Amino acid sequence: MNRITAEQKKIFSIVSKAGSNCSQPVYVVGGFVRDHYLGRKKDEREADIDFVTVGSGIDLAMEVARLLKTKNISVFKTFGTAHIRYKNFDLEFVGARTESYDRSSRKPVVEDGTLEEDQKRRDFTINAMSWSLNENSYMELIDPFDGMADLENGIIRTPLEPEQTYNDDPLRMMRAVRFATQLQFEIEQSSYEAIKKMADRLSIISQERIIDELNKIVLSTVPSIGFRLLFHTGLLNQFFPEMVDLHGVKEVDGVRHKDNFWHTLQVLDNISENTDDLWLRWAAIMHDIAKPATQKYSKQHGWTFHGHDALGAGMTKRIFRRLGLPLDHRLKYVQKLVRLHLRPIALANAEVSDSAIRRLIFEAGNDVEDLMTLCRADITSKNDRKVQQYLSNFDRVEEMIQIVEEKDHLRNFQPPVDGLEIMELLKLKPGPEIGVIKDGIQNAILDGIIPNEREAALEYMYKLHEENSKQG
Repeated sequence: MNRITAEQKKIFSIVSKAGSNCSQPVYVVGGFVRDHYLGRKKDEREADIDFVTVGSGIDLAMEVARLLKTKNISVFKTFGTAHIRYKNFDLEFVGARTESYDRSSRKPVVEDGTLEEDQKRRDFTINAMSWSLNENSYMELIDPFDGMADLENGIIRTPLEPEQTYNDDPLRMMRAVRFATQLQFEIEQSSYEAIKKMADRLSIISQERIIDELNKIVLSTVPSIGFRLLFHTGLLNQFFPEMVDLHGVKEVDGVRHKDNFWHTLQVLDNISENTDDLWLRWAAIMHDIAKPATQKYSKQHGWTFHGHDALGAGMTKRIFRRLGLPLDHRLKYVQKLVRLHLRPIALANAEVSDSAIRRLIFEAGNDVEDLMTLCRADITSKNDRKVQQYLSNFDRVEEMIQIVEEKDHLRNFQPPVDGLEIMELLKLKPGPEIGVIKDGIQNAILDGIIPNEREAALEYMYKLHEENSKQG
């Protein structure tokens, strides 16, 4: 079990004194209490601690800031909350309250309440536990819904009837899945059934809040746990139907293909064993997203998904935009890996030429190692011999990448001669010939016809110009 550090004890003592000064009962509540009993490892230099008070959270925070002799306080009057950044601690203060959603509104109705009402509005019993910081009951555990038993039994359960809890805030359905995934707990059966029944209520929740929970699932140790729950409860179809479309197996003439939904989850779990990078994990989620749209059957080749790599890269942008994921360099990174994820596999199945390796390095740039990590994760065959053969072939591809890169320095390659130099040296005006010559130099380097050196590139430039002049 985590111990409470001296610095945390000091903060609790000061908050307790502030509560007394303000004549407001105050409590530590939520994740800090839960994680203490779970023994979840945290960096002792940093902690998020939530405090709830029967009264004004802002008034309490102002008094705490005075006692801590800090001006690093942020007040949010609209929400009745305040935040103090003190050393490496994030301290949140809020007044006890009740909170619920109108059937059609994305904004909750918030009212002042008692500690009991505040604990009832909490999403799960394991998050409704609190410690008193009041003089007559200092550090006493207040656990009205038996959250400790649920912690010990690994259960996600709501304090009130599940339908009421989820109706008050439908995002709690996503949070149930998230906590079940992170803690590897089971969702209590009546709560699970309520989620299945009320999945469409998620539509009133903003995409920003949904994606925040989803990314926490993606970053968990075994993310497939969460995606299985999202799929079986119907939540996934509310915001990510393209992933649901991966599910299912078709059969023609007795020939079947693998279920691409379960395959994707296996790839996601595989890659999660090797990286905590959110966007590399998203590349695993998206790598086969276009297979349903490209699925075809022929007697000669069986089931094929030609072009799903290129189409998937295009679909990624539309999906990121709808989900509220960033449309910056992180999108481009995921698109690149989706577009290229078949290339190393093709190389592993063939005699690998230096030219093919050069082009792979050229297109992948600094992301070539991440691409290979994705490709290794993409091996999900139940045939151990086949898996080992693929891995051995990938070892060979990676060795060649290293050899070619050391020799040709093609990572983030830029041709030794640019378009302006071509115009200046050959005294040409802007036109198609500039692009032809530039592409010709680039292809000559990638194909190993000339080395990646300026003098060789200039010589080849003059040769191409002469040939074009003769043809003209």
